[in-house]
Amino acid sequence: MTYSIVARDPETDHLGIAVASRFFAVGALVPHIRGGKGAVATQAFINPMLGVEGADRLAKGEAPEQVLTDMITRDGGRLQRQVHMIDANGQIAAHTGAECVDWAGHTAAQGVSVAGNMLAGPQVVEQTLAAYQAAMDEPLPERLLTAMEAGAAAGGDKRGTQSAALRIHRTEDYPWIDLRADDHPDPLAELRRLLDVAGERFLHVAEIMPTKADFSGLTDRTSIDAAIAAEEARRKAEGRVSRSFATELGEQGQNPSVALKK
Repeated sequence: MTYSIVARDPETDHLGIAVASRFFAVGALVPHIRGGKGAVATQAFINPMLGVEGADRLAKGEAPEQVLTDMITRDGGRLQRQVHMIDANGQIAAHTGAECVDWAGHTAAQGVSVAGNMLAGPQVVEQTLAAYQAAMDEPLPERLLTAMEAGAAAGGDKRGTQSAALRIHRTEDYPWIDLRADDHPDPLAELRRLLDVAGERFLHVAEIMPTKADFSGLTDRTSIDAAIAAEEARRKAEGRVSRSFATELGEQGQNPSVALKK
């Protein structure tokens, strides 16, 4: 009922998953990532435990093939499951059960795996992978969305569209980007809009958030205020308006520092 891409950025070691489906809130259960250590997408007749346990075991250093073989052997629904994963070294393992609804299958290249079921045909995963590889000079979020859009253009989920998600982790177990369109007529286009909006403020704030290595993060917002102001000025100079649905900031909100507070 879904197609997804799981990837490791070779330049940054960041891990990302993008997914689309004719199913409600696909981003709630398909993607599972442990910061910098492993990513798993579990789909078809979904077993979320494949994602939870799989990601935990990858984070502990187990090899993807070992993890997948063990879990699939134990899963009584294995014939209806589809799961693929990647570890911190870019190693990949994938499984498409024999009873997954046609068309179902997976493909992979160095550092990237694509899998889908109930698709228009094999061209969906093939074009998703090709588009990802052709966009290696782009940032990971753009690369993943471009790949998913190519899969949609090739037919995508043969039932149509309903939801999509984009999740990327850097070094932490909390996501750097976690965008979802849970029920939308064009969910990939909605992810594009959300990514644009994230670039206005959120991604700047994300740069100073606490990490395992720096528990407090950066508490002086001066550099972030400047970055947000520069982004707004650049957008206005280019004649672009904000794509956010947020209400206009009040008088206090003219100060970016105030706007950062929740």
